[in-house]
Amino acid sequence: MGLTTRLIGLLTLALAALPLTAGEYAVLRNGYRMRVERHESTENGTRLHLPGGGWVDVRDDDVARLEPEEVVVAPLSLAPVATLSLADIVRQSGRRNGLDPDLIHSVIAAESAGNPRAVSTKGAAGLMQLMPGTARSLDVSDVFDPTQNVEAGTKYLRRLLDQYDHDLGKALAAYNAGPGRVDAYNGVPPYRETRDYVGRVIRSFNAKKLAANR
Repeated sequence: MGLTTRLIGLLTLALAALPLTAGEYAVLRNGYRMRVERHESTENGTRLHLPGGGWVDVRDDDVARLEPEEVVVAPLSLAPVATLSLADIVRQSGRRNGLDPDLIHSVIAAESAGNPRAVSTKGAAGLMQLMPGTARSLDVSDVFDPTQNVEAGTKYLRRLLDQYDHDLGKALAAYNAGPGRVDAYNGVPPYRETRDYVGRVIRSFNAKKLAANR
């Protein structure tokens, strides 16, 4: 047995002897399920601590239950774990779903300002601010995971573009306000928030294309 093999064996035994603390899943009454490191009671309700830092404060009655997470010990590997940058994630999702990466970046900027842990008051979460129902329909298991969030958001925007015959204004309005409201008004609904959102994304997208062509 060589030195490297003995070292891996010793490290594996040492890791197995360490006490491992699992996270948990918070299941909200609106059906949304999110992974958290831990929770604590506060004066205003329950504070859910997110993986990697940050937290979300919710009311006690918004939490249906807390589920323990099973601990899975991964095999020890001496190879470094490769991580993708946001630009790589966006580029790959754009290629898979036939969307311009600049458009995806513009939506991310308008939705979350690039914060992967952003949570809106309506429950939308992550880089592309997925609503719980949308995340479930697109098989997202961790809405705060940038790869899953961007892939699902890109796929959803692609569907909306196809649904509205590639009318970008309508697709973005549906992304922001929901397809039902776009259908009801046969176009961008007369909501200031939605109209500002559509204009902001399109202006950002056009600016990126102009800068690329200089």
